[in-house]
Amino acid sequence: TVKGMSSRCYHAETMSVEKLKAGAVGLIGIRSDANSTFMRGVAEAPVAIRRALHNGSSSLCSELGVDVGHHTGFVDLGDRVIGSNVEDFLAIEDHVGDVLRQGLLPLVLGGDHAITYPIMRAIHAALGPVNVLHFDAHPDLYDDYEGNPYSHASPFARILEDGLIKRLVLVGIRTLNTHLREQVERFGVEVHEMKDLDLGSVGNDFDGPVFISFDMDALDPAFAPGVSHHEPGGLATRDVLTVIQRVTQPVIGADIVELNPSRDINDMTAMVAAKLVKEIAGKMLQDTE
Repeated sequence: TVKGMSSRCYHAETMSVEKLKAGAVGLIGIRSDANSTFMRGVAEAPVAIRRALHNGSSSLCSELGVDVGHHTGFVDLGDRVIGSNVEDFLAIEDHVGDVLRQGLLPLVLGGDHAITYPIMRAIHAALGPVNVLHFDAHPDLYDDYEGNPYSHASPFARILEDGLIKRLVLVGIRTLNTHLREQVERFGVEVHEMKDLDLGSVGNDFDGPVFISFDMDALDPAFAPGVSHHEPGGLATRDVLTVIQRVTQPVIGADIVELNPSRDINDMTAMVAAKLVKEIAGKMLQDTE
């Protein structure tokens, strides 16, 4: 137990990766932004992403050839509205645990990045420690932020303190300060900063199952203006798809977080998020076949 964390914990029946690989993908929205800083609004993202996904402007076929729209293994489980207190936040673990208990691979629509902590508690309870491929402008490793240990700036500090994952690889980072560099060193995190990013060195050297955590501000604001924290100099959409598609190990879960519809322009960022849903779901379903 760290930093006053509740002792409640979801205990799933231990599952094997093989069992989940024979399953399907469960899309679930987690409408939570109580741990956001600067501004709120990302709790509305699951609604915006689904609207973009089904607006008829493009097909639901992924570039890998998996037609998500007609695949019986792609199951939309709807949204969960999360209250603002700590117990409701930590109960996100139960919602994701329910997805896993059904034998489904969780594809989670946030919400702010704080939700990745309870998500990884559920993943760990079911599968043990996995690898995490984390796309972001920020490493989200603050010991706490503005006195909140569950801040969206802190989830990976909690995840690593609890030993929930075995490897964390950050891609797109461009905001490291002194404290964050100390946290990177403390936890042994692998960081691919934008200033010296070599895409060819990312994604194909994991030694086991991979969870993808995608913060929309990993992208340059030119591609994704609908985020609360604009950080110029980021990834292009194609860069991201290239890395995801070259992951050789099974992708057993993912989250897509930090889309703020109130800042979007003509649903441009929502359409990018919908594209990520198709491509990540396609990768997950391809890996189960």
